[in-house]
Amino acid sequence: MSPLPDLPDPDAISAAVLTCPSVAGLSGGLAGEVATYLPGRRITGVRIEPGSAEVHVIARYGTSLTDVATQVRRAVGRATPGLATLDVVVADVQDPFAPDPVPSPLPPAGAVPTLTTDATAPALPAAPAP
Repeated sequence: MSPLPDLPDPDAISAAVLTCPSVAGLSGGLAGEVATYLPGRRITGVRIEPGSAEVHVIARYGTSLTDVATQVRRAVGRATPGLATLDVVVADVQDPFAPDPVPSPLPPAGAVPTLTTDATAPALPAAPAP
Protein backbone atom coordinates (compact mmCIF):
# COMPACT_ATOMS: atom_id res chain seq x y z
CA MET A 1 0.00 0.00 0.00
CA SER A 2 1.30 3.41 -0.92
CA PRO A 3 2.26 5.78 1.88
CA LEU A 4 0.54 8.48 -0.17
CA PRO A 5 -3.21 8.25 -0.86
CA ASP A 6 -4.28 7.88 -4.52
CA LEU A 7 -0.68 7.45 -5.68
CA PRO A 8 1.27 4.38 -6.79
CA ASP A 9 3.57 2.86 -4.17
CA PRO A 10 7.08 4.19 -4.93
CA ASP A 11 8.73 1.59 -2.67
CA ALA A 12 7.05 -1.26 -4.58
CA ILE A 13 8.05 0.29 -7.90
CA SER A 14 11.67 0.73 -6.82
CA ALA A 15 11.90 -2.82 -5.45
CA ALA A 16 10.35 -4.25 -8.63
CA VAL A 17 12.75 -2.36 -10.91
CA LEU A 18 15.77 -3.56 -8.94
CA THR A 19 14.74 -7.21 -9.47
CA CYS A 20 15.26 -6.87 -13.23
CA PRO A 21 18.46 -8.63 -14.35
CA SER A 22 19.09 -5.99 -17.02
CA VAL A 23 18.99 -3.11 -14.51
CA ALA A 24 22.16 -2.13 -12.65
CA GLY A 25 20.39 0.50 -10.56
CA LEU A 26 18.12 3.52 -10.46
CA SER A 27 19.28 6.96 -11.58
CA GLY A 28 18.39 10.25 -9.96
CA GLY A 29 19.52 12.29 -12.93
CA LEU A 30 22.36 14.80 -13.05
CA ALA A 31 21.30 16.71 -9.96
CA GLY A 32 19.21 14.02 -8.27
CA GLU A 33 16.02 15.64 -9.51
CA VAL A 34 14.28 12.36 -10.35
CA ALA A 35 12.89 11.20 -7.03
CA THR A 36 9.84 10.72 -4.89
CA TYR A 37 10.05 12.66 -1.66
CA LEU A 38 8.47 11.11 1.42
CA PRO A 39 8.61 12.25 5.03
CA GLY A 40 12.23 11.89 6.13
CA ARG A 41 13.44 10.10 3.00
CA ARG A 42 13.49 10.03 -0.78
CA ILE A 43 13.31 7.29 -3.37
CA THR A 44 15.80 8.09 -6.11
CA GLY A 45 14.93 7.25 -9.70
CA VAL A 46 11.16 7.00 -9.23
CA ARG A 47 8.72 9.84 -9.88
CA ILE A 48 5.01 9.23 -9.26
CA GLU A 49 1.73 10.95 -10.06
CA PRO A 50 -1.84 9.71 -9.69
CA GLY A 51 -2.13 6.66 -11.97
CA SER A 52 1.34 6.97 -13.46
CA ALA A 53 5.02 6.58 -12.72
CA GLU A 54 8.33 7.40 -14.32
CA VAL A 55 11.47 5.38 -13.60
CA HIS A 56 15.02 6.23 -14.60
CA VAL A 57 17.31 3.22 -14.77
CA ILE A 58 20.95 2.37 -15.36
CA ALA A 59 21.11 -0.54 -17.80
CA ARG A 60 23.64 -3.33 -17.55
CA TYR A 61 26.17 -3.26 -20.38
CA GLY A 62 25.39 -5.66 -23.21
CA THR A 63 21.63 -5.73 -22.71
CA SER A 64 19.29 -4.49 -25.42
CA LEU A 65 17.59 -1.28 -24.30
CA THR A 66 14.30 -2.70 -25.55
CA ASP A 67 14.81 -5.68 -23.23
CA VAL A 68 15.53 -3.33 -20.33
CA ALA A 69 12.26 -1.46 -20.86
CA THR A 70 10.28 -4.70 -21.30
CA GLN A 71 11.67 -6.21 -18.10
CA VAL A 72 10.99 -3.04 -16.13
CA ARG A 73 7.42 -2.74 -17.45
CA ARG A 74 6.63 -6.37 -16.57
CA ALA A 75 8.14 -6.16 -13.09
CA VAL A 76 6.43 -2.88 -12.21
CA GLY A 77 3.15 -4.11 -13.72
CA ARG A 78 3.19 -7.13 -11.38
CA ALA A 79 4.10 -4.99 -8.36
CA THR A 80 1.59 -2.19 -8.97
CA PRO A 81 -1.43 -3.45 -10.91
CA GLY A 82 -3.70 -0.70 -12.11
CA LEU A 83 -0.91 1.68 -13.03
CA ALA A 84 -2.20 3.45 -16.15
CA THR A 85 1.11 4.82 -17.44
CA LEU A 86 4.71 3.83 -16.88
CA ASP A 87 7.52 5.76 -18.55
CA VAL A 88 10.89 3.98 -18.55
CA VAL A 89 13.94 6.17 -19.14
CA VAL A 90 17.29 4.49 -19.67
CA ALA A 91 19.39 7.24 -18.16
CA ASP A 92 22.77 5.51 -18.38
CA VAL A 93 24.53 2.27 -19.22
CA GLN A 94 26.82 0.63 -16.69
CA ASP A 95 30.51 0.97 -17.53
CA PRO A 96 31.81 -2.56 -18.20
CA PHE A 97 35.39 -1.51 -17.42
CA ALA A 98 34.74 0.26 -14.12
CA PRO A 99 36.18 -1.56 -11.13
CA ASP A 100 33.77 -2.98 -8.63
CA PRO A 101 33.39 -0.62 -5.68
CA VAL A 102 35.51 -1.77 -2.77
CA PRO A 103 33.87 -1.16 0.59
CA SER A 104 36.04 0.72 3.03
CA PRO A 105 37.06 -1.33 6.04
CA LEU A 106 35.16 -0.39 9.16
CA PRO A 107 36.86 -0.19 12.55
CA PRO A 108 35.78 -2.79 15.11
CA ALA A 109 32.77 -1.87 17.23
CA GLY A 110 33.78 0.27 20.19
CA ALA A 111 37.20 1.11 18.74
CA VAL A 112 38.56 4.54 19.57
CA PRO A 113 40.25 6.29 16.67
CA THR A 114 43.86 7.21 17.33
CA LEU A 115 46.24 9.54 15.57
CA THR A 116 49.37 7.82 14.33
CA THR A 117 52.46 9.40 12.86
CA ASP A 118 54.92 8.00 10.40
CA ALA A 119 58.45 8.60 11.73
CA THR A 120 59.95 7.78 8.33
CA ALA A 121 58.09 10.54 6.52
CA PRO A 122 60.39 13.37 5.36
CA ALA A 123 60.05 16.69 7.15
CA LEU A 124 58.53 19.57 5.24
CA PRO A 125 60.95 22.39 4.33
CA ALA A 126 60.65 25.63 6.26
CA ALA A 127 58.84 28.48 4.56
CA PRO A 128 61.18 31.09 3.03
CA ALA A 129 61.45 34.39 4.87
CA PRO A 130 59.70 37.34 3.21
